[in-house]
Amino acid sequence: MAAEGIGMTRAEVLATVPQQRPFRFLDELLELDKDHAVGRYTFRLDEFFYAGHFPGNPITPGVILLEALCQTGVVALGIYLLSLEIPVEEVALYNTLLTDAEVEFSSMVIPGEQVTIRAEKIFWRRRKLRSTVEMIHEDGRLIATAIVSGMGVHRG
Repeated sequence: MAAEGIGMTRAEVLATVPQQRPFRFLDELLELDKDHAVGRYTFRLDEFFYAGHFPGNPITPGVILLEALCQTGVVALGIYLLSLEIPVEEVALYNTLLTDAEVEFSSMVIPGEQVTIRAEKIFWRRRKLRSTVEMIHEDGRLIATAIVSGMGVHRG
């Protein structure tokens, strides 16, 4: 593990993200530093929500797209930033809670499509993170943009 103050690796951050299948929408972290994060996710054909949204013509619900934006732009980036401040062994004792979101959708995502999520830190203070985040389809089209905020809260 990385030493305190150095920060976790991308693999360590991904392993620390508390959301798991079927509610993890982050397959890999492509880039990660104190100012930004880039993640990628493929919406699998068997995702639980496609059966009812919409039968015969499934699309990914906006709330799931927002969750994917937040898992990269608030959770993963927040875990990394927290790992710069406290011993990495303690990072997993925190949960990131969404505190605010403003999102605009421009396109839809259907089963089997891959998206890239790019987040840029606006600010990080008192374990509160605000980021601008965008989701880009594998063909380059913009799917969504958001400003999201979250806060790290100790579980103990």
